[in-house]
Amino acid sequence: MHDRPARRPNVKDVAALAGVSWKTVSNVVNGTAPVRDSTRERVQQAIDQLGYRPNAAGRNLRQGRSRLLALAIPEIRLAYFADLAHAVILAAKARGYTVLIDETFAEPGHEQVVAEGFRVDLLDGVIFSPQALADSDLVAAGGRLPMVMLGEATLPVDGGAAAADHVVIDNVASAREATEHLIASGRRRIGFLGVRATETNGTGVLRHAGYVAALDAHGLPTEAFPAPTYSRPGGAEVVGGLLDRFTGPDPLDALVCANDLLAIGAMHVLRAAGLRVPDDVAVLGWDGTEDGIYSNPTLTTVAPDLSALAELAVDLVLARVDGSTATPQVHTVGHRLIVRESTNGHLGN
Repeated sequence: MHDRPARRPNVKDVAALAGVSWKTVSNVVNGTAPVRDSTRERVQQAIDQLGYRPNAAGRNLRQGRSRLLALAIPEIRLAYFADLAHAVILAAKARGYTVLIDETFAEPGHEQVVAEGFRVDLLDGVIFSPQALADSDLVAAGGRLPMVMLGEATLPVDGGAAAADHVVIDNVASAREATEHLIASGRRRIGFLGVRATETNGTGVLRHAGYVAALDAHGLPTEAFPAPTYSRPGGAEVVGGLLDRFTGPDPLDALVCANDLLAIGAMHVLRAAGLRVPDDVAVLGWDGTEDGIYSNPTLTTVAPDLSALAELAVDLVLARVDGSTATPQVHTVGHRLIVRESTNGHLGN
């Protein structure tokens, strides 16, 4: 009877116990060459006795794979990005990959490092949600790692060819659909919270464009308000300074918010000021986060298909890892408008 080595057993320990070469052990473990049944059984008995576990990292590296992907997002504590990270992790796990998460905080220098592939040899590919970079920055970075972009920030503004695969939702169409919902419920003075003057191609710009298109089609006025951050405090701060727009002459009777967190912050301030949601002001958000289910009132929201988005992003980056040279494309995933209490009640519905 052989005792287990005090250190972690290796392939040579298994070979010595089984009375075979280390190459035979490797063939049994990896299935790289046929082995006689009697020899395979002897090797397996030695593996079980020693508690040997193959070095998966070493095997992956020999195959030119680390089985690691990076997901780079602006801020994981924001509900949408937390949900996104969860969905990407599940999609990658189902395909035998592990995901490492990096927060960029939308800092240009940090996003530049991501665009360059993190300047490391550890990763197989990157899924990246940028906010500070443009398409030209991505091209200039010349990152050597397979990369898939989430969102429109790095798409060419002129509609030219994309530098990398992108996975997006149709922000213009979904914003128009959401605004049409408010118009159909009888709202006529609808504001937009979350426009960003510094963006040229981001989600805030595109959602605002869809909002404007819907109101223009009905001959209704538009009014947009910037937000310092897409957060609950950001929504509360802006609406707290605009209360006269909801109570004065010709008041706003609805608010389209660029994400759920802005909407929840806005509703908090509106209620504290004595305004009823949705009776006095309807409020609509974006992203379909869990917060909206438990807010008071529950929040109407545009929900992207996060599972489809994550699975498509992972499949696209793994296709590049496997050597695909297909022309980069923009892939659009679906969304749905979830109508809840924050907009459904103005007309007794």
